Amino acid sequence: MKKRSDLMTKGPERAPHRSLLRADGFSDWEMEQPIIGIANSFNEIIPGHVHLNRLVEAVKAGIYAAGGTPVEFNTIGVCDGIAMNHDGMKYSLPSREFIADSVEIMAMAHPFDGLVLLASCDKIIPGMLIAAGRLNIPSIFVSGGPMLPGRIDGNSIGLDKIFEAVGEFNSGKMTENELYRHECELCPGAGSCSGMFTANTMSNLAEALGMALPFSGSIPAVYAERVRLAKETGRKILDLVKKDIKPRDIMTKEAFINMIAVDMALGGSTNSALHIPAIAYYADIEIKLEDFDRLSAKVPHLTSIAPAGTDHVIDLYYAGGVPAIMAELRKKSLIDDSVINVSASTVGDMLDKMDAGIRNPEVIRPIEKPVHETGGLAVLRGNLAPDGAIVKQAAVADEMLVHSGPARVFESEEEAFQAIMNKTIQKGDVVVIRYEGPQGGPGMREMLSPTSTLAGMGMDKQVALITDGRFSGASKGASIGHISPEAASGGPIAIIEEGDIIEIDIPAKSLNLKLSAAEIEKRLAALPPFTPKVKNGYLARYANQVSSADKGAVLPK
Repeated sequence: MKKRSDLMTKGPERAPHRSLLRADGFSDWEMEQPIIGIANSFNEIIPGHVHLNRLVEAVKAGIYAAGGTPVEFNTIGVCDGIAMNHDGMKYSLPSREFIADSVEIMAMAHPFDGLVLLASCDKIIPGMLIAAGRLNIPSIFVSGGPMLPGRIDGNSIGLDKIFEAVGEFNSGKMTENELYRHECELCPGAGSCSGMFTANTMSNLAEALGMALPFSGSIPAVYAERVRLAKETGRKILDLVKKDIKPRDIMTKEAFINMIAVDMALGGSTNSALHIPAIAYYADIEIKLEDFDRLSAKVPHLTSIAPAGTDHVIDLYYAGGVPAIMAELRKKSLIDDSVINVSASTVGDMLDKMDAGIRNPEVIRPIEKPVHETGGLAVLRGNLAPDGAIVKQAAVADEMLVHSGPARVFESEEEAFQAIMNKTIQKGDVVVIRYEGPQGGPGMREMLSPTSTLAGMGMDKQVALITDGRFSGASKGASIGHISPEAASGGPIAIIEEGDIIEIDIPAKSLNLKLSAAEIEKRLAALPPFTPKVKNGYLARYANQVSSADKGAVLPK
């Protein structure tokens, strides 16, 4: 079998290359086997990644057992929770493309026969999947797994509650000692934060796409089964190499539609509306917000995992995980089970072989008795968002599904957060945070601190928040993000003035500024040119090239 790695190991002219590999400790037989690159995003600051070195050793064992030679390299990673609510968050979304580029560089400079991609968190997972689709050499993803939830007074709670606790403390509902107790107990160890936030959304959706083995997204990080899964992933990549099954054989348009359908059933993070179109874009497949809109209308929401409810990803695991979700959706022909996956089988065959199904109907609802009849996300449009906006409707209180109120306008997240902490936001207000989009931020920051503080103060059922930035998967309430076009591109969000009435109707999927078309045009014509906030370095280069949010905040191919 001719291998990509022959470019660095075969023939007398490659004697210098083999000599350098021998300096690494490789023997003759290791250079004769398929060489598998392992992209390890381990670092010592992300809780979802601090344990990845142990999983890498398990992957290596699986590769060796199946007759391959593992070669590990590293990528960067940002912890969104630690980067939250300061300038560090501007680097999180831009890191997605940087991670994809770094994997591409390593896999092309050193021609590996296959790739195993290890990550647990937010932008790192889609960055890895982007690289897989772009490179199109046999690849498989394995997640580091979710964190166990913390426990307070017998209740399972996660990271979203410590952000809300800041608001409770600020409004006098919680003592400093209680806040400290939450701080110490809500993140008990390694893993991606325990709810259906962005990290766990993307881990589980990697399964739905077909790029990860079953339960990769839901086996807890600290379980021995996670190690066994990593070993099996190492074995499986050799099967993909031998059968020459590449990412684009798996990542078809139909597979992306399956991915969105599972996202709607899970009630995943709004960030999926950035990452799914971006992964598809780099794999030369077109996915639009219209696809989310269409599937949201017909795919029911089947779970209530934090922040939408009290369950956590460990509960999803015990209830049957993504295979159970897909089996349930298959009953109504809401997924295409003929597509193939990294198991080297069709989805239908995989589900049948596993006898996949719901193990706990309280966590994963039967499709006949869903949590909601429509999907977890909604795409809103109107004169305020001509190209669309996203809301996690599954996490919006009923009383906020339709809301009209005066705009409170802020030019940055910091300004809005300070106003919330100073208690100047009133019941009925619509908080507007602009110039935080992909170009304007730059970097399109997540805004978990403002949304969670409002929730902690008991105002998530009284106040809406809209932005051209984005929200953490841990956000709840009437938090509407990704407004496109963004303010920096001259979108209508840039012309909102203090006190303007904003009308939100999530069931009708509309977001409007209560102004005449003539007044909107007049204000748009008077907008001054946007002045970039960052003029040097990576962020400046990123802002100069990045697309709008409705297209996935992607860079030119």
